[in-house]
Amino acid sequence: ARPRHPESQRRMPVSSRTVLVRNASLLVTMDDADTRIPDGGVYIVEGVIQAVGPSDQLPAEADEIIDARGMVILPGLVNTHHHFTQTLTRAVPAAQNATLFDWLRTLYPIWARLTPEAVRVSTRLAIAELMLSGCTTASDHTYLWPNGARIDDQIEAARETGIRFHAARGSMSVGESRGGLPPDSVVEDEDAILRDTRRAIETYHDPSRYAMLRIVVAPCSPFSVSPDLMRESIALARAYGVQAHTHLAETEDEEAYCRSTFGKTPVELAEELGWVGSDVWHAHLVHAHPPEIQRLGAQRTGIAHCPTSNMRLASGIAPVRVWLDAGCRVGLGVDGSASNDGSHLLAEARQAMLLQRVANGPAALTATEALRLATRGGAAVLGRDDIGCLAPGMAADLIGYRLDALTFAGGAVHDPLAALVFCQPQNVTLSVINGRVRVRDGELVGVDLPALIAEHNRHARALV
Repeated sequence: ARPRHPESQRRMPVSSRTVLVRNASLLVTMDDADTRIPDGGVYIVEGVIQAVGPSDQLPAEADEIIDARGMVILPGLVNTHHHFTQTLTRAVPAAQNATLFDWLRTLYPIWARLTPEAVRVSTRLAIAELMLSGCTTASDHTYLWPNGARIDDQIEAARETGIRFHAARGSMSVGESRGGLPPDSVVEDEDAILRDTRRAIETYHDPSRYAMLRIVVAPCSPFSVSPDLMRESIALARAYGVQAHTHLAETEDEEAYCRSTFGKTPVELAEELGWVGSDVWHAHLVHAHPPEIQRLGAQRTGIAHCPTSNMRLASGIAPVRVWLDAGCRVGLGVDGSASNDGSHLLAEARQAMLLQRVANGPAALTATEALRLATRGGAAVLGRDDIGCLAPGMAADLIGYRLDALTFAGGAVHDPLAALVFCQPQNVTLSVINGRVRVRDGELVGVDLPALIAEHNRHARALV
């Protein structure tokens, strides 16, 4: 069967036919030449960038004109790995000081009480936090669907926010009785997983340029799904031409599990099952061995780097420079909001820079490199060539931070771009997604944030 793409799902309507963003103190394109334009601007038609350049060289009129004076403008940030529902279980006392496996064992029974409405409200809240941090495209990996919850609940909520969304239909099928980590009560039948994943692709996936919604095939991890499900999942993804995603080589415990259960390292297992290549990306990959990284890079396999989560769970320091030098596609992910415990993507870029320096010295990762991971790198990981850069023909996803913020004082005057990463991360003043303003003057457009937080906290209390 071929995926269906109803016209109503292809493109969200834009609020204005033309949009002009002008007078930015600095416009950073993230193009191959690293072009930076003082007093820069962007001209947008129907959600697509038509022109980028000095403000006085752009059209003078548009249906909507945005004065970006005093801001640095750059492409929207791209989040390559998250677990939206985990916003409901931040800072749970029993899980505060645990490594990954014990953290999961503590939280699985709580997550088993998720409801469809809890999935929807946690999705809206996580996306609100992401958007305020500068994220314009996000992928989420939800792998528990209890009590009637479906990926449709996330998609419905994400559409309300206007974010560009890659919904990963996650799954777990191997419970404790079969040697897996999760309790049997939260795993699914493998045939049912594959049927529902196929349904999600056929119903929602949009392969077109500038798509606002794509579906990802995403079995959870080597310790929660079977090799058969991994094989069938990658075959399904490739039959439909969609991306595939999983967790891999996150901890030393996972390596010990894979060696004991399969006689292989996590990466060796992934290779045997066909989980490498330009249509695959893995979360974490902290404990891949150097020869394995070289093989992954040669195959252009993608990696979602989640530094805060790796620090929070004491998983280790990922070898980001080795990944990049090997040719891997590398982006950033905030990871689950119960292992971060936040959803601030600019803060994640800062953590990526600082953590690499802890391990490898002050030149290990620059501020500009960290921001490229968060923009161009994330776009590449998600298999997209229409986001992550401000240039004609690219999607009109851009963000702006005010340079006169308190924590940028004394930094933005020297290097406005580096200040975003070296100084305390700020929320955006402006966010435009698909040509529509989603954050204006630092406030989410059309969102009653206090009411959303209150509703979210009611679900969090009920869940725990």
